[in-house]
Amino acid sequence: MPSSEPNATRITEGQIRLLRSLTETTGVSGGEGAVRRLVRAEVETHVDDLWTDALGNLLAVRRGRGRGRLKVMLAAHMDEVGFMITEADTDGFLAFEAVGRIDRDGIAGKSLWIGDDRHLGVIGIKPIHLTDERERSRRLTIDSLRIDIGADGREAALERVRPGDRASFATEFRRMRGTLFGKALDDRLGVASLIELLRHVPDSVDLMAAFTVQEEIGQIGARVAAQALDPDLAVVLDCTPARDLPVWDGSENRTYNARLGAGPAIYAADKATVSDPRLFALFTETAARMGRPYQIRQPGGGKTDAAAIHLANGGVPCISISVPARYLHGPAGMARIADWRGSVSLVHQVLSSIRPAMLKRH
Repeated sequence: MPSSEPNATRITEGQIRLLRSLTETTGVSGGEGAVRRLVRAEVETHVDDLWTDALGNLLAVRRGRGRGRLKVMLAAHMDEVGFMITEADTDGFLAFEAVGRIDRDGIAGKSLWIGDDRHLGVIGIKPIHLTDERERSRRLTIDSLRIDIGADGREAALERVRPGDRASFATEFRRMRGTLFGKALDDRLGVASLIELLRHVPDSVDLMAAFTVQEEIGQIGARVAAQALDPDLAVVLDCTPARDLPVWDGSENRTYNARLGAGPAIYAADKATVSDPRLFALFTETAARMGRPYQIRQPGGGKTDAAAIHLANGGVPCISISVPARYLHGPAGMARIADWRGSVSLVHQVLSSIRPAMLKRH
């Protein structure tokens, strides 16, 4: 299996089509099957071992050829935030719960794909011009909303959807020059990156890929995957919020996590993990040596699969590398192709240069 560096200066139409398919597939936490099938078809001819574990993680190993190879785990989560149907009422409207953290004030009126057959529904709300001041001032709660699938009664609704079915935002993928729009960029961008890296593994490492489940509800799949793979180190490929929008009062925005167009975001720390300092130095120094833009993901809220992976077995040196994107955990996110490609290129370069001696403690 020859190794070659992924092209860091452009994106192919094939990769755009793959990302489109990934984002338009429904894979709400606990219901990642459709995404897993898509990923399996993309990687099965490029790996030495491939299996699905008891929780639904898709795990793959591609072995290098050099001596003294490190076992490097790369992880990207397949799941997305969304909704779960809980019941149908007598009028055929569907009650539901959120799965993962979603901005609940912004979901009313949004279209959804529901279940494996992708039935179309809409989160119903009273039209704004028919509401009074008291209604407009009240904060929406999920238990006050219903999904409308156009069913005439409970039995008709249950012929199409069932309690437990997942629902995702019905958002079609778009590309406008160097900008990408779509749902579930968190973390289908990471999944697409991991697929690309599996196709171009340096001979100096054994690459252990984990396409994980249930990250959005507590990094559940990653805990099991890390225990099974038992890597020497791990890199998590994720998508982080770019809160680089103007501040309402015109002051300088000092609360952003990352910015669009500034390159891949390298984590020093987040809510649950302090990145291994050796890996942090390796990634930042490699990016500087390559002359490629990068940014330090600002510490604060949020966490990635690294929160679970770094505690596995006797401990795993860990770091997260994310593509920044705006409007995550909502109907549509926005990211830059250059940041995505920069992330893939940086991780590949680190994999090509890392050696066991770099992990020694002094």
